[in-house]
Amino acid sequence: MKKLFLLIVLIGTLCTAQDKDVFDTARFGTVEQMQALVKKNKDTVNALNPAGFSPLILACYRGNVPVAEYLAKNVKDVNYNSSNGTALASVAVKGDVKLAKLLLENKANPNIADANGVTPLVYAVQFQNKELIMLLLKYKADKNKKDNEGKSPYDHAVFTNNQDIINLLKN
Repeated sequence: MKKLFLLIVLIGTLCTAQDKDVFDTARFGTVEQMQALVKKNKDTVNALNPAGFSPLILACYRGNVPVAEYLAKNVKDVNYNSSNGTALASVAVKGDVKLAKLLLENKANPNIADANGVTPLVYAVQFQNKELIMLLLKYKADKNKKDNEGKSPYDHAVFTNNQDIINLLKN
């Protein structure tokens, strides 16, 4: 009886694991799993979870690079902006320069701010990611755009006291 129960639990677990939704697949899945979901519903990549996050934002935040790359090329709006920002903002928080470059190459706008007026450039400055700052500036990030507190990326750089970053943002 115990063995039968364990077998039923195991089968149930395996079936559940295969039925990941688009959000779990974005976080932890594979491109093949995402493609299978798209085959069932081509608009699933544009869905929003109850917190307002898109699969692309979740894949970027979790660092699921292959899935993020697939999504960046297949979503309707690479610049979808949740209350916490865009996919590019999530990459800036995580500091993934390669993924940021991929998004920028797929038309991500580096000047879209979150609900607090914070842009990906400000996040890169706050985390003192010089390489990401240089990349964002190359893609025309506005170094004069102020957040809701009236602070520019330069103001945030001064707060970090990182002279290299301050010099990058001087007018």
